[in-house]
Parts: sequence; structure tokens; C-alpha cells
Amino acid sequence: MALLTTEFNPKYLEAIKRFRLIDDTFFDVCFDGNIEGMQLLLRIFFQRDDIIVKEVITQRSATNLYGRSARFDVIAVDSDGKIYNVEIQRSNEGTNPKRARFNNSLIDSREINKNTKYADFPEIWIIFITENDVFGDRLPMYHIERSIIETGKSFDDAAHIIYVNGEYKESDALGLLMRDFFCDNSSEMHYPELAKCVDYFKHDNKGVSAMCEIMEKLQEEGRVEGRQEGSLQRANDVAMKMLRSNEPIEKIVEYTSLSNKQIQELAQQIQ
Repeated sequence: MALLTTEFNPKYLEAIKRFRLIDDTFFDVCFDGNIEGMQLLLRIFFQRDDIIVKEVITQRSATNLYGRSARFDVIAVDSDGKIYNVEIQRSNEGTNPKRARFNNSLIDSREINKNTKYADFPEIWIIFITENDVFGDRLPMYHIERSIIETGKSFDDAAHIIYVNGEYKESDALGLLMRDFFCDNSSEMHYPELAKCVDYFKHDNKGVSAMCEIMEKLQEEGRVEGRQEGSLQRANDVAMKMLRSNEPIEKIVEYTSLSNKQIQELAQQIQ
């Protein structure tokens, strides 16, 4: 591997050095188009060596009819047409069961067209890799399936959810995989399929350059978001002053560009 050039921002290099696969930005980068790596994950999760991944796409976004959207970390499709949405969830907030439900619905809306027969609906797996044992039962994985309560039989709607416990780090295949996900040094990783991509984005000039570009973009998005938040706060402050002066709402809307609803919510704070 060639030595890194000196042209990279030292601040970015330091951050890249600390990245692990459990960090969603780095996970997205390492698995973008990485069929070999995703195939490894799915074969370990399902304890099957016959899973053949045909396609891997990262950072795909989807929006429902009412404007609610989500950005998927990874979408993979296997040779049988099964769809896998693999997500990194470091905070417990992101592991809300309704998040999995929403992701499933968005994938359905994207993949099913008006001519698709019910029998041909794709099988979908939502897989959350969580930093913490969110259910607290110390199990390596949690499988969620719909069933008929009275009989206990499977409802068989071809929709499945798995939570992979990131705290599980035993010496079996899944435990070694989770150890790799929390490792920032490719030379200490167990699986070469993962170590190879981690090493590329940490030590190869082209890989590091790609990471630096991503970090620069994220930083710029953060600056824009900060400016937007600052502008909103200033508009709120002006609206509050005008409300206290008993200015009509129509005038406040025109002056601040806030919506009627936003101004009414601010007015309730004064009452």
C-alpha cells in the first residue's frame, strides 16, 4: 500500500483513523457495491453458505405519499430476489420497532408496481445492527416475525425483522463479525473481506481521498443546516416580538416567511 500523501486535511485523517464499521458513514462507504462483504454478512446472519448477493446499493432514499422519507444504509438483493435492508443503529432511538415497519413499507412502495401479483411480492428482511443490546436479553440476534396469535402459526407475509446485537462478541462467527465491526485497525480484523475494504479507505491514497471528499461534503451540509437553524431562530425571535406588539398574523407571515401554523404555535408560548 502506497504511503499517504501530505495533501490530506490532518483533521480528516485523524477522524478516518478512528472510523469503524459500526459508524454508519463508514459502513455506507465500505459496503457501497461491496458484494463480497455483504454476502459475508448475510451468510453469517442466516447461517447459510448458499446466499448469492447480486446487487448492493447504499444511501438510497425513499419517500411516501405524504412526504415522510428515509435514507437506507444498504439495500442488497440476492439471487432469489430477496431484498435485505441492513442498517447501522448506534442510538437506541433509531432502533424503534416502528422504524423497521416504516422502512419495510417504503421498500414495498418502491418495489411493487400496480401489475405485481400478491404471490410475487418480494421477501423483505429489515436488519438492524445495533451498538447496544436494545432488548436486554443478551441474545446474539433477535428475530421478529408476525404470527397468528390463536394458533401460533406463521402469518407468512414475507416480511421479516432482525436485530443483531453489537454487544455480542463471543468466539463464534457472529461474535467475530461484531468484533470486526467495532475494530478501527484493519490488521486486527478477523474477516479479510471486511479488512480489505477498511484498509483501502484508511490507507490507500484513492480511498482516503474519497473519504475526505465525503467528510468535506458532510461538514458543508452541517454548515448549511446550522445556517438554516440560525435563520429559523432569528425569524422566530422577530415573530415573537411582533406578536407581543399585537401585530396581525398576516403581517408576521409576510415579514418572517414563517407559516401561519408556526406563528400560532409561537403565540401559544406567550399566552
